[in-house]
Amino acid sequence: MNATSKPDPSAPAQEPAPRVLLVEDDGKIAQEVAEELESRGFSVRHERTGPSGLSVGLGGNFDVMIIDRMLPEMDGLTLIETLRGRQVSTPVLVLSAMSAVDDRVSGLKAGGDDYLTKPFAMEELAARLEALMRRPNNTRETMLHVGPLAMDLIERTVTRDGVVIELLPREFRLLEYLMRRPNQVLTRNMLLEDVWNYRFIPQTNLVDVHIGKLRRKIDEPGATPLIQSIRGTGFMLRIPE
Repeated sequence: MNATSKPDPSAPAQEPAPRVLLVEDDGKIAQEVAEELESRGFSVRHERTGPSGLSVGLGGNFDVMIIDRMLPEMDGLTLIETLRGRQVSTPVLVLSAMSAVDDRVSGLKAGGDDYLTKPFAMEELAARLEALMRRPNNTRETMLHVGPLAMDLIERTVTRDGVVIELLPREFRLLEYLMRRPNQVLTRNMLLEDVWNYRFIPQTNLVDVHIGKLRRKIDEPGATPLIQSIRGTGFMLRIPE
């Protein structure tokens, strides 16, 4: 008779898989998201409608939620507002094909913690979920602070040392991307994929043109330069020491 193996008490306990509630009515998108996240070690529960997402969201113990903005029977923003009204503080990533500034603002004001527009890269989706789960409980990030820069994600305003900087929507999105990754080298391809949502990389100076415009607004003459060019690679938002 073979002896029954016993668990090694000295072995470290295995971390439970992070639990994700995905509320998405598009079956193809839901399948792709679920398969990608499960390959990364997440446990995914999928619901297709607002009411079913609400019922599961109220009753389940999830680490993070992904909620599509346009859902049958109850739209995503109403779902999020209802969860927040019932004291559910689980971080929420809003998915939407609506990318205008006003749409992003309404998503955050409804109680969303982050907003990702379709189409999106799976790598960015996973990175945003991991960032949401790293935040302290019961807090929602509405401000970004990097050195002398402050960005209000609700009001969509930016200041440097308290002075308001007027940015166009694309410049705001580009700076937000940089501020979420300070002191990191960001390639042109990364920026084209994640800020412009290009699924292929064209031969273009689009990034350089927008970085130049943003730099002229952020780094005025006499101020310590924050946006650095990395020769042959890309750019970095460097925090002054």
